[in-house]
Amino acid sequence: MLVRTTAINKIIKLNKRVKIIQGGTSAGKTFGILPILIDKATKNSNIEISVVAESIPHLRRGALKDFLNIMKWTGRYFEQRFNKSFLRYEFANGSYIEFFSADDSSKLRGARRDILYINECNNVDFNSYNELAIRTKQEIYLDFNPANEFWVHTELKDEGDSDFLILTYRDNEALDQRIVKEIEKNKLKAKTSSYWENWWRVYGEGLVGMLEGVVFSNWKVIDKIPDEARLLGYGVDFGYSVDPSSIIEVYNYNGERILNEICYETGLVNTDIAKKLQKNVIAYADSSEPKSIEEIRRTGQVIKGVRKGADSINFGIQIMQSQSYLVTSKSSNLIKELRAYCWDKDRTGKQLNKPTDSFNHAVDAVRYHEMESLGRGENFGKYTIS
Repeated sequence: MLVRTTAINKIIKLNKRVKIIQGGTSAGKTFGILPILIDKATKNSNIEISVVAESIPHLRRGALKDFLNIMKWTGRYFEQRFNKSFLRYEFANGSYIEFFSADDSSKLRGARRDILYINECNNVDFNSYNELAIRTKQEIYLDFNPANEFWVHTELKDEGDSDFLILTYRDNEALDQRIVKEIEKNKLKAKTSSYWENWWRVYGEGLVGMLEGVVFSNWKVIDKIPDEARLLGYGVDFGYSVDPSSIIEVYNYNGERILNEICYETGLVNTDIAKKLQKNVIAYADSSEPKSIEEIRRTGQVIKGVRKGADSINFGIQIMQSQSYLVTSKSSNLIKELRAYCWDKDRTGKQLNKPTDSFNHAVDAVRYHEMESLGRGENFGKYTIS
């Protein structure tokens, strides 16, 4: 039986081309989008709709299964109209809804459509989305559980033709109360560990969480820097044409460290970087660019290259993991990196004792400062600064 839920009502109100539906577990995302698509197909002749997921097995146990159930519950299903080989349902008015996987390159670059729905789009890469989007004439629906930030947030969310909606299990009145109770048990567990705290954030509240294997979980966001906070110094990571130059302020506030992003830009020369630093406040930078450090020093700024050694990245990570950080809400790039900076894995999926070499420009800037300001004379594992 299909119930007209709050989730359906909220999705119907979205009116921009790209409709982004972020939500927690059992929020009714798929059961909200599919009835709307079915209604469009039945009321408009010759409408072409594509429903896409990462793989055919994913479709069969998810969106396709839900589609067939909805069609049967609403008395609209006719066996002879469903082509099981091509996973395509044709309506009497010439409209159709087809199902295919994002790993089928011929489909990605194939025929155009009127409406596109990518189910659990966080499992589909941005290039695949783009191939589908440029061949879609009218509307695009995207849904996902926000286990971590990905291309929807960085490429689409703030665009002028995008609607953004967050749903939770509370928006799904069709949900069995026994499931509601199971979900809400985990709200209490969220107080017991960082794992359950992250689970509740993502699947209970529908908010962006952290990746599995994330390096740093010892931070939280604050709105602004308190007046009593004391600026300790800067971390600087050099970039130019491709990689951004990153400058992070580090403050002390009642024994906690506050991180504030003041620069994350490409195309900056060393004099530009120097102008962003306060006089007589020390900055620690990547020692692999001594020329840049010297040029900034000649402008009158206090800047030093961080001393590196064997395993210095892990040394810096250990120092940072021993602290508690507050990150200002305007530090958007640093926040993105902290959420995405993970331990690397080998081909079998086994976690390695080194981080991935990505999402690390702002993180490296912080690491440089902390290695020098906190690491002097301290021994963390195999690496020592004295």
